[in-house]
Amino acid sequence: MTQSNRWLLPVGIMELLPAQAEPMEQLRRRILDMFHSWGYELVMPPFIEYLDALLTGTSKDLDLQTFKITDQLSGRMMGLRTDMTPQVARIDAHHLRRNTPVRLCYLGTVLRTLPDGFGSSRSPLQVGAELYGHRGVESDLEVIRLMVAMLNLTGLTRLHLDLGHVGIYRGLARQARLNDTQEAQLFDALQRKARAEIDELVAGLDAPDPVKQMLAGLMHLNGNAEVLGKAATHLQPAEDNVKAALANLVDLGQRLEQVLPEVAINYDLAELRGYQYQTGIVFAAYVPGHGQEVSRGGRYDDIGAVFGRARPATGFSADLKVLMELGAIPLHEYRGIYAPCDDDVALQALVDTLRIQGERVIHGLPGQVDDPREMGCNRRLQKDKGKWRVTEL
Repeated sequence: MTQSNRWLLPVGIMELLPAQAEPMEQLRRRILDMFHSWGYELVMPPFIEYLDALLTGTSKDLDLQTFKITDQLSGRMMGLRTDMTPQVARIDAHHLRRNTPVRLCYLGTVLRTLPDGFGSSRSPLQVGAELYGHRGVESDLEVIRLMVAMLNLTGLTRLHLDLGHVGIYRGLARQARLNDTQEAQLFDALQRKARAEIDELVAGLDAPDPVKQMLAGLMHLNGNAEVLGKAATHLQPAEDNVKAALANLVDLGQRLEQVLPEVAINYDLAELRGYQYQTGIVFAAYVPGHGQEVSRGGRYDDIGAVFGRARPATGFSADLKVLMELGAIPLHEYRGIYAPCDDDVALQALVDTLRIQGERVIHGLPGQVDDPREMGCNRRLQKDKGKWRVTEL
């Protein structure tokens, strides 16, 4: 790196200049205030933790995404957080230890070794909410409604919601007695919707034909609510746990269509995002013109067991930077008052009063070229008949 390009940042790492940072901060406050109005309490987990705690109960993908360093004090391995969800689960299970349902929210930077998708950031500003202590469909419904409310707050209204349930594939995999390798290979092929590969993998399984047919047919079970009826017929030979998962998906879908009629819902029984640690409903929100989801989440029951207390949990997260980029919410325009460089006690008293009232007042400094507009001011303090007054530029 030469002196001429020392300003360059690593790929996938970005900084926000005043024109982006101030609106981002306004949006952050609005979202956290909305979470608060729903009863979600703010937590602030540390940016770095011991690796064995940070990655406990998570998927291999998070391990690969984690930057690792050695703690010079203890000699133990530490990691920079790549996802705040496990940290919040630890707070609920180990520190709060409440018997009632707990609603927590968070917002902070995470760091990843590789971008999560083409052109995405390696340092997202992760915002999310989690609900602990309830297994019913009502808590899944609440967090999805909260996610939609958050997206609407940012100006995203033409939403498409993808719904799935990892229990369907997991139950069929057990019914087919797949080993870990077979389960992982078929999972990967289903995510890529690789029909020929799926058919080949299923044909090579040592499982009853009805189970093979159910596994192979998962990739075709996607679409609007009508696909749920087709799924019930297709999964008729499945064991009770698979049918229970489908019933859970049907119940949630019907409730969502009632309370969120403006949201287009797509059901996908081969959608398995977060399969390694999700245990039930999975969901993702999309907007037209943007190929990746803008928010995602699901149910991950009993993740707190490794911290000494198993708790049902459901929640979602998003990248605030993406929401800011895609959203169209009108944000408050900061306006300022320019105060000249003057030692007048009356001037300083007025400046203090204006700031207490919420005004943004910027003092000129000795020797500077006075350009109030370049400093973001649309007004100035001027002395008129012995009194300081605010005047328009």
